[in-house]
Amino acid sequence: MTSHDAQSGDGFVSFFRHYAQTWVHAVAAAGMTAFGTLTIVHRGFAVLALAAYVVPPIVLYLRRASTDRAESDAAADSAEPVATGDDSTDAETVPLERPADETGPEPERAGTWTLVDAPTEATLRDVCVTAAGTVHTVGEDGQVLAGAVPDGTAREWSITLADGPAAAGEDLHGVDATADGEAIWVAGDSGAVGRLEAATGRHTDYTAPAEITDNWLGVAVGGSNGDETVLLINGSGAVLRGRYRDGDLSWDDPVTPGSGSSLSGVAVADESVGYCCDTNDGVFETTDGGDSFSRVGPVGADGSLENLATLGRGDCFVSTDDGVVHRYDGLTWTPERVGDEAICGLTRREGETIACDAVGAIHERTPMAEWERADTVAPESLLAVSVDTAGDRAVAVGENGTVVERR
Repeated sequence: MTSHDAQSGDGFVSFFRHYAQTWVHAVAAAGMTAFGTLTIVHRGFAVLALAAYVVPPIVLYLRRASTDRAESDAAADSAEPVATGDDSTDAETVPLERPADETGPEPERAGTWTLVDAPTEATLRDVCVTAAGTVHTVGEDGQVLAGAVPDGTAREWSITLADGPAAAGEDLHGVDATADGEAIWVAGDSGAVGRLEAATGRHTDYTAPAEITDNWLGVAVGGSNGDETVLLINGSGAVLRGRYRDGDLSWDDPVTPGSGSSLSGVAVADESVGYCCDTNDGVFETTDGGDSFSRVGPVGADGSLENLATLGRGDCFVSTDDGVVHRYDGLTWTPERVGDEAICGLTRREGETIACDAVGAIHERTPMAEWERADTVAPESLLAVSVDTAGDRAVAVGENGTVVERR
């Protein structure tokens, strides 16, 4: 990743390129047009038109530069000495650098990635590690696999559903869990939708929600068991919201956040905040649990958007099929080169981001470091990855029943 000094000309050009894609720029342009029209009344409005367009980016740029300098000074003040191995008090001082997008203590990685012997050869398309440490993954022919909570060194995997929630064998593309990990939702082709109870394995079929039999390409769940909000996305660019309350499930009318391009990813941070992305460079944010969406893209990506992950409002990472992850900070999108292959899976926890790609590689990034490729490479393409909030368990899945777990 190439960084630019905030005061350099190239830095302002890069800033303005991203600024021109934001809603602030759109409002400024509208203000310039409005005041420009009023020049037929008085030429003095020309000054207001110019100010409406020029002042906002200058203010935002200077504010960001000031913030960057403050963070740089703070990093320098927090420099720690590196011991030289003797009792001398003279030691080399190394500044501690922390990117502005992530804060908090540096997390510890749990261990190395290891190939798991899963009881299937079906391609697995999505995975979810719950707050309780259990794992659920879905894929071809409606298969749902579960990885139990570790018992000593053993991690048992089993097939929970062999042919989907409606026993129709439709491919499943998405899986997600409630915040407490007690309920799991799956979704896939021909309107397949189901809800599983993590403790008992009992499932309920909700296929064809709102009488819609589209292929669901992803699912995201907010809230806790019994108080759940479910978001489904499809290839027509629509989002369908369901509300599950103490056993009763109702569906709203579907909404189309963008132009109708296929939605490729959806994720929620809680019951209110979430994001979805499409294949036309669009990213959309909801702050009301999927009732409505606002555009926070275009991202400015050269490739197509593959997937996304979020920790909250103003925090969204989006991956592309050309090996780049784009980071959103609430105002601008910043690209980060991860590799050369499609980044199919993306997950985040506080202080760590994990990505997996089409050649079976896994990439990890923490606040104090750039992207690093893990030593373990899967024998097949990896399509999805998930990690629990503590980082104790992380799992990536992919083609031909490939499962890789960080232990």
